Amino acid sequence: MPANSGRKRRSDTPPPRTGSSEAEVLRGFLDYLRASIAAKVDGAPEPQVRTAAVPSGTNLLGLLDHLTSVERALFLGDDVTDWQATFEAASTDSVAEVVAHYRETVERANEVLDGCADLAAPLPRPRPGRPAPSVRWALTHMIEETGRHAGHADILRELIDGTTGR
Repeated sequence: MPANSGRKRRSDTPPPRTGSSEAEVLRGFLDYLRASIAAKVDGAPEPQVRTAAVPSGTNLLGLLDHLTSVERALFLGDDVTDWQATFEAASTDSVAEVVAHYRETVERANEVLDGCADLAAPLPRPRPGRPAPSVRWALTHMIEETGRHAGHADILRELIDGTTGR
């Protein structure tokens, strides 16, 4: 595709301005990345949003479905037995439904985090027999996981319809 031919450019959103506490910085950057990847998937055309554009089979909608599962496992205590399966959204779910489910999960995860005053304390979650990581570790991991997949989503969305930016 020739340079700028058919490309849609979203304006980039600068990194968040957060409060000065460690918790405010971590949560600010996590929410920034969450919003970025949801926006990348929102409005992506079918069936390309489900089509693998790379040999690994990764697709845009599957990335968001996977991040929903990670959020649910980490913050809400869901037990995931097959992580690879989380990279495929159900064929009956529309793009809008997958995006809405992700945003609802993020909202529920934030409700859990709202009750966490001590970053060194274990994350409260109902997973009997499995030690919970610290809130700090969980936030840092979710920033890493979401940032990694947001980068993948940037490339996949551009391959689908030329859309770039956050």
